[in-house]
Amino acid sequence: MQRIYLSGPMTGLPDYNYPAFNAEAARLRALGYTVENPAEYPLPADAPWHMCMRDAIHQMLTCDTVAYLPGWQISRGANVEIELAGHLKMAVIQASGIVTPQEGL
Repeated sequence: MQRIYLSGPMTGLPDYNYPAFNAEAARLRALGYTVENPAEYPLPADAPWHMCMRDAIHQMLTCDTVAYLPGWQISRGANVEIELAGHLKMAVIQASGIVTPQEGL
C-alpha cells in the first residue's frame, strides 16, 4: 500500500460522518500511510451527489488501496467506489484491519 483512499457512508449521517473519516485518517497517518480523505475536501453541502462522487472518484484514482469504514454497505457512494476499485484491480480492505506501520518507518 502506498496511498490509501477512505471510503464510507456520509449522506444522511450527522456531520456527514466526517469525525469517523478524520479519526481513521489520523490513525492511518500515525502508522505512516499517505491517506486521501474525502472529508478533508468537501464540496458545498448543497452540491449534487453526482458531483460529490466525481470529485471523490478523482481523489480515489490517485491511490492504490481503498480502505472502507463501518457502514459502507448502506452507502450508495461507497458501494460505487468499492466496485470501481475492484474493476481497476485496486486493493480493497477494511480500514480497521490496517494495523501494521507502513514499511520503511
